Amino acid sequence: MKVLLTKDVYKLGRAGDVKRVADGYGRNFLLPQGLAVLATPGALKQVDRIRSVAATKRAALNNEMSGIAEKLNNAVVAFSSKAGETGKLYGSITSQMIVDALNKKYGLAIERRMVELQPIRTLGEHKAHVRLTVDLPPEVRVIVHREGEVIAIEEAVEEAPAAEETEQQ
Repeated sequence: MKVLLTKDVYKLGRAGDVKRVADGYGRNFLLPQGLAVLATPGALKQVDRIRSVAATKRAALNNEMSGIAEKLNNAVVAFSSKAGETGKLYGSITSQMIVDALNKKYGLAIERRMVELQPIRTLGEHKAHVRLTVDLPPEVRVIVHREGEVIAIEEAVEEAPAAEETEQQ
């Protein structure tokens, strides 16, 4: 099935693109949600208008979200967890836990779906991308340490902003 995207769809394309998708995906998700229309000759005549409207909406959204992106870019979130001798966690750090920590720390309203990360199952430092818009994916540092190693992690969290300040000067 060929569809014309009317809105940006994550991992599929931007508004105004003509894409070939599975029949079920188009019929059961894209069309009912208003994210796409069938790629008929009449609809294809409206491609330029759809792209221009989407570009203005995308620019306005990027301006709105740029403040949040600056807060989140290189933000550091630390978690303590029980782990085995090899560094494997007895549980995992999920995207929901990261979202809860970021919302509490920065007073934001981020959703779990916005964080691109597989569950963390090892100790150490990991990177998570927060998908605010298509063009703004700030990167968040996630530090996972053993319970009882709080002092070393707090120092790493405090050193990160100091290191960024020296790099900027």
